[in-house]
Amino acid sequence: MTTDTPHALPGTPHTLPDGRPIPLMSGDERPMLESWLDFHRATLELKCAGLDDTQVRTAAAGASELTLLGLVQHLAECERNWFQRAVGGLEVPPVFGAGNESGYRLEDERGIHEALAVWRREVARGREVCAGLPLEGTGRIGDGPLVGVEVSLRWVLLHMIEEYARHNGHADILRESIDGATGA
Repeated sequence: MTTDTPHALPGTPHTLPDGRPIPLMSGDERPMLESWLDFHRATLELKCAGLDDTQVRTAAAGASELTLLGLVQHLAECERNWFQRAVGGLEVPPVFGAGNESGYRLEDERGIHEALAVWRREVARGREVCAGLPLEGTGRIGDGPLVGVEVSLRWVLLHMIEEYARHNGHADILRESIDGATGA
């Protein structure tokens, strides 16, 4: 599919050959920020594509317990924390239960398909909560060393782009150690 919209060059697709959305190259700030976040969300999902539950539980380095499954769960928690709790002011429990506030702890009964479904629901719920809010709109950090600090939706979007970009670098290393797949 091609488009001639102002943010794309004439004849360029909305997606890369691997299916990830191409971030906007120009235009209004919020759609551009959201498109970069969507690109990084899709990159995380791509890193998990085609792997089974045993593979996504594989750590890249002997001293590390970091896994692709743990990253998906962690980013589901980040989605809930920043968009629902901080921006939306909602009091919602940890995605994967008390004692797993980071999302990294793995449970034998939860595989990658369930974790990705939960992550997608958190992404969708965060979009619902933030729909129509101005970038200057503020919320408050609910816990940790910065509890009570006011943050704007703009800051949260930028932080989440950074969060995904950093963890997608981890996902690159994890995926390469599992099956040699690189790039994207």
